[in-house]
Amino acid sequence: MSLCAVLCYTSCKSKEEEKEEPTKFIVTSPLKMDTTITNEYVCQIRSIRNIELRAQEKGYLQDIYVDEGQFVKKGQLLFKIMPKLYEAEMQKAQAEVNAAEIEVQNTQPLAEKNVVSKNELALAQAKLAKAKAELELAKVHLAFTDIRAPFDGIIDRLHLKLGSLVEEGELLTSLSDNSQMWVYFNVSEPEYLNYKTNTKNNDKKRVSLLMANKQVFKHTGIVETIESEFNNETGNIAFRATFPNQEGLLRHGETGNILMEEQLKNAIVIPQKATLEIMDKKYVYVVDKNNVVKLTPIVIGAEMPDLYVISEGLNGDEKVLLEGLRKVKNDDKITFEYEEPRAVIAHLKLPTE
Repeated sequence: MSLCAVLCYTSCKSKEEEKEEPTKFIVTSPLKMDTTITNEYVCQIRSIRNIELRAQEKGYLQDIYVDEGQFVKKGQLLFKIMPKLYEAEMQKAQAEVNAAEIEVQNTQPLAEKNVVSKNELALAQAKLAKAKAELELAKVHLAFTDIRAPFDGIIDRLHLKLGSLVEEGELLTSLSDNSQMWVYFNVSEPEYLNYKTNTKNNDKKRVSLLMANKQVFKHTGIVETIESEFNNETGNIAFRATFPNQEGLLRHGETGNILMEEQLKNAIVIPQKATLEIMDKKYVYVVDKNNVVKLTPIVIGAEMPDLYVISEGLNGDEKVLLEGLRKVKNDDKITFEYEEPRAVIAHLKLPTE
């Protein structure tokens, strides 16, 4: 009986000592470093040229020579509007030119012999000039019955069927030149100021395009233009990047995300796992000189894999709790081991085998 009592006492004493042993936490510091972050912007992809093809004359759609999605060359015949009425008008205008020429030929010798006045010859010549102008106009109207591609491009949806009555100005299709693409994305005012400050006048910023399938487009683009005004409602300004598109993968109207690198000097960087979120706000536990943890709000300036760049809340000299954030409360006194921030960051991402 006495042996059991001793064993029981020893076991209880051991558990009590384990319970009283304080938890040791891991603490580190923010790291000040020059780094590069990648900013991501929602973008809209547009053809370098995208136009509507509309009928310039009224008539029946006699022929359609292309199909939707077809690549066409500059000058290629796309549509024909029934030309018979315009052919007849041209023939009429040609006949009037012929009659006016005969009238001039007959009047000129008479005017030279003073049989008729020179004004009568001038009037005949004016009639001829008017008839020639009307002939040229008739030719233009007839030419408008042939609708040709103004540049190389891809045909969009056909809006009318063969035999349809086409009104003047009616939309037939659209044509897109996708040899290069213009990609528009909106940048906030602080980011715009950083961009202009860190970019020389002759430098062209290179950007990447993350497509809708989460694949990065094989060609990089160049930021060529920035709009002149900020949007008062959003506080953003539009950038335009130009991407080569020889393979034709990109199409007018696509969406994606622009990836633009930004250089940061003396950025304050901490591991993401050193933060906690309360009511959509980020916090860290800062350990003061008395080893007491203080819940401190922070503002995230940028995000990298496993790391946050802090824009507000830390100056870089603090000690922050790295692990066990859910085991402490504000104003708790802790014991800790300190780990160098570079060593902490080096072990965040383990190499994959």
